[in-house]
Amino acid sequence: MLFSGFPRNVHLTPVPSPLFGPLLEQIDDLSELKCTLRLIWLLQQKKGFPKYVTHDELLADRVLAKALPGEGDDLPSKVARAMELAVGRGIFLSGQVQNRSAGERVYALNTQANRDALADTVPGGELPNEAASRIGPWEGATERPNIFALYEDNIGMISPMIADELKEAEGTYPKTWIEDAIREAVGNNKRSWRYVARILERWEREGRSNGGPGGYSKKAGYPGHRRI
Repeated sequence: MLFSGFPRNVHLTPVPSPLFGPLLEQIDDLSELKCTLRLIWLLQQKKGFPKYVTHDELLADRVLAKALPGEGDDLPSKVARAMELAVGRGIFLSGQVQNRSAGERVYALNTQANRDALADTVPGGELPNEAASRIGPWEGATERPNIFALYEDNIGMISPMIADELKEAEGTYPKTWIEDAIREAVGNNKRSWRYVARILERWEREGRSNGGPGGYSKKAGYPGHRRI
């Protein structure tokens, strides 16, 4: 399918410049390159310091699962091998955080600030537990409806809580409403589900600007919605 081009006010992700120079010259494994680019994007969705992504989050990421080559090893083996290459090349730092009774493998960008954070932790180079706020993984790397892809591409990473709210919104509003609300949020540079939800609630209460009456939803019956 031909890419239709970047939309107006497309969200930009900062990428360290060496990745487009000396590192690009060195990387000869496609899976390593794809994991590197996706992990940088995932790290940008995180809050707090230091920012890191868990190995389980990589395995459960919908986009990464679809992006890696389909032949050969299974997904866990592909991701493990790609991240071993990227960590060995020095692009990322790798460490563990304590998750309940077991340690969990995590990855952080190999910056001076993150190296200093690692140096200040307990012996063994573990990332600090207080930075362990994480976004839970997808239940599985399965195909998601277009509304999920639209949200992730334009607003940000989808946590399990946001996924549940998107599902609920799909059962309440026309799909075109949700798509248009996301586009309006992006156009106003308000990239959050809370802002999108407020748009949908206003349209249901007051009506769309295109002339449709207010109060229409799947529960109430919007124009074109067929009651079963």
